[in-house]
Amino acid sequence: MAFDARAGERAGSRPRRDASRSALARRSRTLPPGAGPADDSDEPTSLPDSEPVTLRLDGRVALVTGAGSADGIGYATARRLRDLGARVAIVSTTRRIHDRATELGATGFVADLTDEAEVGALADAIAEQLGEVEVLVNNAGLASRASPEVLRPVAQLSYDEWHGEIERNLTTAFLCSRAFIGGMAERGWGRIVNLSATAGPVNALPTEAAYAAAKAGVVGLTRALAMEMVADGVTVNAVAPGTIYTAASTMAELKQGLGTPVGRPGTPDEVAAAITFLCSPAASYITGQMLVVDGGNSVREAQFR
Repeated sequence: MAFDARAGERAGSRPRRDASRSALARRSRTLPPGAGPADDSDEPTSLPDSEPVTLRLDGRVALVTGAGSADGIGYATARRLRDLGARVAIVSTTRRIHDRATELGATGFVADLTDEAEVGALADAIAEQLGEVEVLVNNAGLASRASPEVLRPVAQLSYDEWHGEIERNLTTAFLCSRAFIGGMAERGWGRIVNLSATAGPVNALPTEAAYAAAKAGVVGLTRALAMEMVADGVTVNAVAPGTIYTAASTMAELKQGLGTPVGRPGTPDEVAAAITFLCSPAASYITGQMLVVDGGNSVREAQFR
């Protein structure tokens, strides 16, 4: 069923569940005396259960935002999540998302994720059609040919340009995360992976201040939310791609990729592999982290000729 959050009257913002409550599914196991850390007590030691070490996501509902391009990271991630058994929803701002959904066997939605009301309507529509979201990949915000990154020195950057970059790259992750964390906490399991970038958290280039600030903010949001959700079985991590060869890549970006230690730009599927690992039960002991996928570029101290 097609869904467009802007078709007809907008819904009000969706009431949030109380994510501060302890998870209903949180369990513990008891170790016999002497099996735990040494202390002066013979009382049994209690530890939380660990998850099975598996990559499979059979039956879980996953949402990938910003998956409108067939050559992008969002699309590659949705395909991998589908292959791991997840029931996948994808969303973008244009109706081309329905073409991607048909190709993937996923469910497509159209929504402006910078709009609080549309995010609430999206959450309700996914719950109705697929069930509650358990895996969220906040990929929306990466630049495209239709919506290019603003490249302008701070002295020449308008407030609207600054605000637009923050909204597109950071506010989308905040609104989508807030819409789904309550349900994840109630069920005692969830995965959130936010797309950051090396620009901002690791390095920066002139004219990229707004983008870099937004992507650094994504990492801050990731770490803070990870600590808020850690007791509820929900992990929150970030992936920071370097130069990746997509349909939106410029010639300058591709040349940057050739200059990495690996000697080429990365591919969307290589980034998707990192994302989907962090979405899996196998990554249950990883939270609040940023995984850099840049061919070693941020490690190299200098480029020698």
